[in-house]
Amino acid sequence: MILVVDSGSTKTDWIALDDEANILFSTQTLGLNPQVLSSEILNERIINNFDLFQNREKVSHIYFYGAGCGVESPIKRIKKVFSGIFTNSKFSIKEDTYAAVYATTTPNEAAIVCILGTGSNCTYFDGKNIEQHISSLGYVLMDEASGNFYGKQLIRAYYFKTMPPELALKFEAEFDLNPDTIKESIYRKENPNTYLAQFAKFIIENKEVPEMKAIINDGLQRFISHQIFQFENAKQIPIHFIGSIAFYLKEELNEILTKNGLSMGNVIKRPIDGIVAYHKELLDTSYL
Repeated sequence: MILVVDSGSTKTDWIALDDEANILFSTQTLGLNPQVLSSEILNERIINNFDLFQNREKVSHIYFYGAGCGVESPIKRIKKVFSGIFTNSKFSIKEDTYAAVYATTTPNEAAIVCILGTGSNCTYFDGKNIEQHISSLGYVLMDEASGNFYGKQLIRAYYFKTMPPELALKFEAEFDLNPDTIKESIYRKENPNTYLAQFAKFIIENKEVPEMKAIINDGLQRFISHQIFQFENAKQIPIHFIGSIAFYLKEELNEILTKNGLSMGNVIKRPIDGIVAYHKELLDTSYL
């Protein structure tokens, strides 16, 4: 049994394949970002899933694409967790950028591939290899136009009173905005990036409000300026997107890309189907 896994900070999709590339089952757990979660929580989130726990000894390979897996330390952490659960398995662990590339591009197509979900990232694909000019420093210093970025902007707008009064009333009716709750969730609890990202649905639901539209466009323009324009040929190739923020703000994204002379490519909410198709093709060519 082979597990193909797409993991963000919020949720993780798992699909099991047999040796002939048939789907055996699919399941979902909470996010498994090893940069923000302890080994204990990572372990708990996996073993509490019935399908995974029941089949743990049958798994021969895991192909894991995850947020937070761009550097060695978190890769080692999640690999150690996997080793203790899937005792008969080998592991391939790559950052989620690879999943985005496999899900959106076609062979030999040069493209820029972006992630706009709980976090954000951007990479160049020359048709064969992946190239990143900027290392992500996570939700505190980077992640423009991501869910957690917009969550931060909404909380700031509420507390600095730049949010329209009627919208502020709606905001506080939907979320617990007690300052102690916010500070506890951001500075003391696990997954502060996911906590912040939960607020992003509010800005999407109210995107026609001028103040919300301004925040959305500011985040998207920052992402374009800091990430997409790091690549010299950005205006000559398609820009593909993965993630819920890109999916739900597709119109706004297309508009601002056009203003910057850029061309939108594919926009996909969840990459798991594309990754599975990629691995099915590899299985058909007997790459294992």
